[in-house]
Amino acid sequence: MAFCSDVQGNLAALEAVLADVARRAITDIYVAGNVVLGGDKPLETWMRLATLQAHITQGPKDLAVATVDPDLLKPKDAREKALAAQFKSTRDSLGEFVLQKLKRLPVQIRMPLIQGDELVVMHGSPSDPSIEFSHDLDDDETLALVADDPADIIVCGGALVPFERTVPGVRIVNVGVVHNAENRVAHYTIITPKLDGTIVEQAWAEY
Repeated sequence: MAFCSDVQGNLAALEAVLADVARRAITDIYVAGNVVLGGDKPLETWMRLATLQAHITQGPKDLAVATVDPDLLKPKDAREKALAAQFKSTRDSLGEFVLQKLKRLPVQIRMPLIQGDELVVMHGSPSDPSIEFSHDLDDDETLALVADDPADIIVCGGALVPFERTVPGVRIVNVGVVHNAENRVAHYTIITPKLDGTIVEQAWAEY
């Protein structure tokens, strides 16, 4: 299975990941939220993932695009005005049908693995979908974000640097981001469940 996050309307970056995934003959694709807002191809990005029947969870940006009226935004400076304009343009390009799809995306996707573990996919953390795990948290801070979630493996996004770590009772895999305009490297992660343990391979594709 291939997992990625934060495509953010960057179709070129997504296509680079999909080409690499196809080369590996992987067909099950999961996206941990924040799909459309940020790049210049929001609708095309959504349609590409829909064509592949990708499994998508809802990120905070997806929820905002689906529910916030852009006319209510009150930008205070040039940067905020540019972001508000992009927000409105994204909503307009998606149309009501896709906005409703975004609104109804699940916050989590859970699945049993072959060896009996449970894997959950989400954008942020079990305690708050808008708060991501980061590599610099200590064990206590990480466990606080895990809360009482029963999953053995948590797959999430939102970190510019992908990472994997294990704290008592849970394995956390942050798949990084697809949309990375600074260095044009899109991250994704391959997870292979096996009877003797789950293999995690973090990968990337240049675009």
